[in-house]
Amino acid sequence: MTHPDLIAEAARRLFGRAVDDLDERERKVLEDAVARRPSARDLNVAFAEELSFGDRLADRVAEFGGSWRFIILFGVFLALWAGLNILLATQAFDPYPFIFLNLMLSMVAAIQAPVIMMSQNRQAAKDRLNAAHDYEVNLKAELEIMALHEKLDAMRTRQLEVLMQQQQEQIDMLTRLLQAREARS
Repeated sequence: MTHPDLIAEAARRLFGRAVDDLDERERKVLEDAVARRPSARDLNVAFAEELSFGDRLADRVAEFGGSWRFIILFGVFLALWAGLNILLATQAFDPYPFIFLNLMLSMVAAIQAPVIMMSQNRQAAKDRLNAAHDYEVNLKAELEIMALHEKLDAMRTRQLEVLMQQQQEQIDMLTRLLQAREARS
């Protein structure tokens, strides 16, 4: 059988449909299964290779901005800012109620929020890609299990046929022995 014929036969046998009725993922998994190619691959490497400089920068900013190190450093910075401006009350560069600090915090939040969202959106896309890949691997495993069941069933059927043939030969032998015994009596 040629490769396309094997795929068509496997689609009919395993999916109960023609190859043309399978979606793209099912067809790819079936082709991998028939060709005995592995479906598993590390998507993180491929995903990381496609990231632009801006994507990597956004991921780093989101990673740092969502860490305890950032919270602690930012808390220390805020305490120093407030402490210096309170101690230098007459010469303070941002006297209480720290309006310039408020402006700076608002600007940081205005920039940091969309950067974190970009990183989260990219992570969601990566998760969808991983879920699709998991589906393909699971589908291939299911197809392989179904194929193994078919092989086991065929082996069992063949074994039963051999046993039935041997049993028939034994019955025939016993019948001949009984006939020979009756002929002597």
